[in-house]
Amino acid sequence: MAASDTSFYSIDAATGERFGDPLRVDGPAEVAAACAAAELAFDPFRAIGNEGRARLLDGIAAELMAIGDELIETAMRESGLPRVRLEGERGRTVGQLRMFAEVVRRGDWERVRIDPALPDRQPLPRPELRLRMIPLGPVAVFGASNFPLAFSTAGGDTASALAAGCPVVVKAHPAHSRTALLAARAIGRAVSAEGLPKGVFSQVQGPAIALGEALVRDPRIMAVGFTGSRSGGLALLRIAQSRSVPIPLYAEMSSINPVVLLPGALRTRALAIGEGFAQSLTMGAGQFCTNPGLVLALAGDDLDVFCNAAAAQIRQNAPQVMLTGGIHSAYRSGTAALRGQDGVTLTAAGPDESAKANGQLFRTTALTFLANPALAHEVFGPAALVVACRDEDELCAVLRNLEGQLTGTIQMEGSDADIASRLLPVLERKVGRLLFNGWPTGVEVGEAMVHGGPFPATSDSRTTSVGSLAIERFLRPVCYQNAPSYLHGNRPS
Repeated sequence: MAASDTSFYSIDAATGERFGDPLRVDGPAEVAAACAAAELAFDPFRAIGNEGRARLLDGIAAELMAIGDELIETAMRESGLPRVRLEGERGRTVGQLRMFAEVVRRGDWERVRIDPALPDRQPLPRPELRLRMIPLGPVAVFGASNFPLAFSTAGGDTASALAAGCPVVVKAHPAHSRTALLAARAIGRAVSAEGLPKGVFSQVQGPAIALGEALVRDPRIMAVGFTGSRSGGLALLRIAQSRSVPIPLYAEMSSINPVVLLPGALRTRALAIGEGFAQSLTMGAGQFCTNPGLVLALAGDDLDVFCNAAAAQIRQNAPQVMLTGGIHSAYRSGTAALRGQDGVTLTAAGPDESAKANGQLFRTTALTFLANPALAHEVFGPAALVVACRDEDELCAVLRNLEGQLTGTIQMEGSDADIASRLLPVLERKVGRLLFNGWPTGVEVGEAMVHGGPFPATSDSRTTSVGSLAIERFLRPVCYQNAPSYLHGNRPS
């Protein structure tokens, strides 16, 4: 984005040209003001109760839908993503908000536990103990580059934090600041309609990294939700942990999402698996955190059939615009580095256009992969590496040496039950979500979803950023001992 000290512009992802009126660049003063407002709003906001927060979430969903085509068309221009993808993403964003409204109304997120008083217990009586979860306080949320709606201003982190009773300060992603501004105004209208303090939601914007750093450093921020690069997530994590009062930073950072092709599956449907894999790999120019970037299988003719089918599909797929020029440049650098690695061959590449990303499929052996840690690094975009293993032991060794991942996928048939049972305990330790006979792109928003995983997929493998369990990131337990009964119904929610 073109920027000065006081303003910057939206950039058309397809042309690289700036468009629209200049956007304000926020700085430390605006960050401090937003955090101060959030702190002042915290107690009034959590005091409105479950139904009040549920109405707010429903109201935000309605306001987002009321924007209409302007939201979709703005996001299309800033991200280069097609209309159908962004309309689906808007539906997911609205669905998340409405799901959390129902979660709040149910009230089970409070996790109430009661140990009744035992006044006659010997040798000592037991007091009455009541436990419930309460909100942490103001939360900072970082918009993600690859999801201008569902993981950004009004996305899952914002929805779950508001559901928990936490005011939110969003750092808009500079790649889609105009989209973020439309969403922020929608949230502001919903906050106003409920008669809530403006500090319940704020947004700051600008291209400087220092803006986000200042937000994490502010002592009034009590937790952070981040989706982005590994380097960015780790930098913010260091800031969060080095504060005089450290805070949790829930960062989703890096994943290559291994796909394991077991012998029975390859024997019976290698062609279909190859085509399905290629479609998942190149969907949305590969700009998904769950993109299948690694394929593991036993070497042989059936794996060759898979590779040939995937290669044919990749060669047919037209190259696509990437989200930003920086992401496109990093993709070209990453694939060039793979081509330069000893023992790695390029199996297929789609049509190459300098301003777009083409699908690329590479192949190597397990011995080469295990000897070269660089081969396990994420290349953000439609590129994947096939690792041919000589036997089951080598396949297990590769899985054991992987870092933490968001997802792991097993393509299998009934005849693969024994090897699948052997691999399952290994994969469970590596991933947050295990898929069978499917593809990892696409994350269902529901009660049982886990979009998380061991480091470096996320900074805390005990949590998820998608699904109803995401609310728990922004809560903490409080125990009430011998609280008078007349206070039980009047505690702030």
